[in-house]
Amino acid sequence: MPDNSVEKSLKMERSKQSAREPALAVIREIVRAYQAFGDFSMRDIKRFGLTGPEFDVLATLGNKPGMTFKEIGENTLITKTTLTGVVDRLEHKGLVERRGCPEDRRCIRAVLTEKGDRLFRDVFPDHVDRLKERLDSLGADEREQIVRTLGKVRQLLAD
Repeated sequence: MPDNSVEKSLKMERSKQSAREPALAVIREIVRAYQAFGDFSMRDIKRFGLTGPEFDVLATLGNKPGMTFKEIGENTLITKTTLTGVVDRLEHKGLVERRGCPEDRRCIRAVLTEKGDRLFRDVFPDHVDRLKERLDSLGADEREQIVRTLGKVRQLLAD
């Protein structure tokens, strides 16, 4: 039987080098920033009796004449399998209703109800103001640079 202690030692050294990879620091900061945003945002959203995904759908449907489930999925971070349950809960709360699409009877649109639209108009601007307050210490150039850099990271990882 061949001695694989050399192979094991090489793999151990490679794993140690990988753990010191500078790219991991970038990933760690992206994840930490996302988690910090999520924590801050959820504390704010909970005041309105909504979950994160419910707020995401409410904000996505706001100022729009409704969207198909496919469109909502493309514009939120919610998976297709979770989306139906989220819309069900919003519908149960009287914030969203399902309507058929006049152009295609197989199509269903989720539309904010009057109550949902009123909640969106009350909640969304306040939430954006709180986020803005936190990010105002960044200059315009810094914000633009962050957006460009994160967009580039997204494109690099999407390939």
